[in-house]
Amino acid sequence: MYKIFTYKTTVGIPPKLFDKKTTEAALEILREKFERTIDKDEKAIIVSVHNAKILGDGKIVPGDPEAHYEAEFEALIFQPKINEIVFGEVSEIVEFGAFVRLGPIDGLVHVSQIANDFFSYDKKQGILQGKETKKIIKRGDKVAAKIATISLRSNIPDSKIALTMRPEGLGKISK
Repeated sequence: MYKIFTYKTTVGIPPKLFDKKTTEAALEILREKFERTIDKDEKAIIVSVHNAKILGDGKIVPGDPEAHYEAEFEALIFQPKINEIVFGEVSEIVEFGAFVRLGPIDGLVHVSQIANDFFSYDKKQGILQGKETKKIIKRGDKVAAKIATISLRSNIPDSKIALTMRPEGLGKISK
């Protein structure tokens, strides 16, 4: 799910950052550019950027005020996989299911995927309750779920992760 990945890129450092050490300025720019973005090649979300290194001398391009450097950096990435078991906290209950916080993104457990029971939404209490089992899912509950589908788009808000808690052993974690 989480891992450290190394990237190489060109970073342009604007004049307003020339008073900083080159690696510090590069790290600031790389964080702004890459943190909380989607890496389509790795099918991952870049959570944080660390350990920027400048590789060689910078280049000046006529008409461009920035100094350009080849750089390498490490990033903590969140790389979900289908059928992976994940643990999270219910962040929101809605009529059609429960959103579960999985670090940098929320996954959705549709009401049909909570358990082998019919769950209905109680708007007044903000819960989902099983018809036969009387099990309740509410905001703040800790749950175990399995990733069913992943759709990483060009940004985090447009990306979707569908979860299921139907397999035996998954669902609400008892305290």
